[in-house]
Amino acid sequence: MGQKVNPVGFRLGVIKGWDSNWYGGKDFADKLVEDEKIRKYINARIQKGGISRIVIERTLKRITITINTARPGVVIGKGGQEVDKIKDELKEITKKDVQINIFEIKRPELDARLVGESIAQQLAARISFRRAMKMSIQAAMRAGAEGIKIQCGGRLGGAEIARSEQYKEGRTPLHTLRADIDYALSEAQTVYGKIGIKVWVMRGEVFGKPDLSPNQVPAGQQGGDDRGGRGGDRGPRRDGDRNDRGPRRDGDRGPRRDGAAGGPVVARAAKAVATVVVKAVAPLAVATAAARVAAPVARVT
Repeated sequence: MGQKVNPVGFRLGVIKGWDSNWYGGKDFADKLVEDEKIRKYINARIQKGGISRIVIERTLKRITITINTARPGVVIGKGGQEVDKIKDELKEITKKDVQINIFEIKRPELDARLVGESIAQQLAARISFRRAMKMSIQAAMRAGAEGIKIQCGGRLGGAEIARSEQYKEGRTPLHTLRADIDYALSEAQTVYGKIGIKVWVMRGEVFGKPDLSPNQVPAGQQGGDDRGGRGGDRGPRRDGDRNDRGPRRDGDRGPRRDGAAGGPVVARAAKAVATVVVKAVAPLAVATAAARVAAPVARVT
């Protein structure tokens, strides 16, 4: 029976980058354990910060931590006090200089981890798992996702026998490497036990060679207007600016031919109305004239 590999790990080096960027050498294991401690500490320290991803870069004497969050104000704190406290505490843990960068997630509905955490909080608050899943799917599709799949497993609704249910909408092509699929696993602690929540979000397709540097924001997470429009710069006009082309060849255009303020459009509309009126009145006029001619003939006979 085929099993599904983690979609993020499957695309590492193709369209997705790594969360830890450093050269390990002989102390690779120690650095890896330290990275895990840093991530656990930050997630426990800021539980309501909407943290999705923590990227760690290392140099010889400095550790740069990039936090991707949907609520940067909670992470930074009033006047930057909270982030300064975290920085000082991490310096004590790592014994190195620590720099923290904060990146805001513009569309949390397209982030698999944030969607899973939101469902977990709703399940812990005794909200129906079907309602929580369907609302998250609708929000993701409205935000621009091409597809989303959510699976919940455990004692759903307090049932005696554990089971799993899933809902999906759109497409989530797991075998297409250029498909930008975000995946996350979350857990909800309920009175009946833990419920596992898996979320797959299809944000679109990545063409060309993507930039795998750690601080690149995914295409589906970028903010700004969704109204479309022309892409890129249009460049200058071929014939220059209107003001630089000199006067018109025939001078001033003069008054409109129809003389009305509305111009040809209003004239055409008035003509159309007149035609309709004539077509409606003409049969009535013919019938009236025929009746007048027939009346004297009847009197003569």
